[in-house]
Amino acid sequence: AAALQRLREVFDIEELPPDVLPRKKPPQFMVDLFNKVADANGITRAPGLLEGDVVRSFEDRVHVEQYRFYFDISAMEKGEQMLKAEFRVFKLKRTHVPGGLDVKHFCKVEVYELLESGSKPQKNHLIASRLLSLYTEGWEVFNVTQTVSKWVANSSSNHGFLITTTHVFNNRIEHNLVKFAKSQGALQESRNALLVLFTNSNKRRSSSFMNPAKNDVSHVPRETQIAKSSDASMSRRPRAAAIPSAKSQVTVCHRRELYVDFGAIGWSGWIIYPSGYNAFYCRGSCLFPLGGSLNATNHATVQSIVHTLKLAQDVSTPCCVPDELKSLSLLYFDEKENVVLKNYKDMVATRCGCH
Repeated sequence: AAALQRLREVFDIEELPPDVLPRKKPPQFMVDLFNKVADANGITRAPGLLEGDVVRSFEDRVHVEQYRFYFDISAMEKGEQMLKAEFRVFKLKRTHVPGGLDVKHFCKVEVYELLESGSKPQKNHLIASRLLSLYTEGWEVFNVTQTVSKWVANSSSNHGFLITTTHVFNNRIEHNLVKFAKSQGALQESRNALLVLFTNSNKRRSSSFMNPAKNDVSHVPRETQIAKSSDASMSRRPRAAAIPSAKSQVTVCHRRELYVDFGAIGWSGWIIYPSGYNAFYCRGSCLFPLGGSLNATNHATVQSIVHTLKLAQDVSTPCCVPDELKSLSLLYFDEKENVVLKNYKDMVATRCGCH
């Protein structure tokens, strides 16, 4: 239990989300975003692909009123810094316009911030406006950063958005000119309106498991705990005994597999991608002479010489540890069933060295 609690701290999960898979499907936008920034194993493709380290998506909670949209953003964490907010709605194609209006192909679409529930739009709260064709369909994305920033600071001011459609030629508001997808049907579920927030967590996740007394070896308990969770679920060879054989004593420092299976931990009901990942770990000796392939620091080289020549007591050989790490991207449902894409630094050992 203590090991799993520490693992939750590493992944910055305060409350375990409910199991919603496969009952609930994530928005396709979030799945596409995950595939853009990470490979199938969740390894981040390159730094800087995302704006911030967290992307939160919130689905529209209004299913009755066609042109009103509300998003519960209370899952935002304290101290989380919002960088950008996008209001994404799917405009449906107009198949027929009655009353001889079919020659007029465009209408004006305006997005307003609602001042209170059910209020009519006020001009001074207009957020965005654009001309749209009646006969095309697809996603429309509006930048609502300023408005949502106000909601984050004061949640009681969040009453959602209202969209109006005005016919361009006679300036008369006609709500039936353009429709936007709502989650009433299975077909439209994947087209449900989204509010997408790009944020910085402002948390250095490595600090959550650091021992202030021994910061330089803080990685040891973390690797040990993950390894225990992995060993319990994987039919891998158990760790070596306390007294290794003579042959294993001279095994040079190298990288070994360490698969973290989210299903074995009990997290597969809310983690969408990946189902697990190879964290890898480093194991082996750092005996003199340290070859170039061991990526040894100057300090480690001197330490190995001092150890070999027995120039000082109680000086051990350098340690075989990760000296290059990559980030991991995780796509998951949070405790309120919102889909989150989060980037975790220093989660995958890509190279080992003697330090």
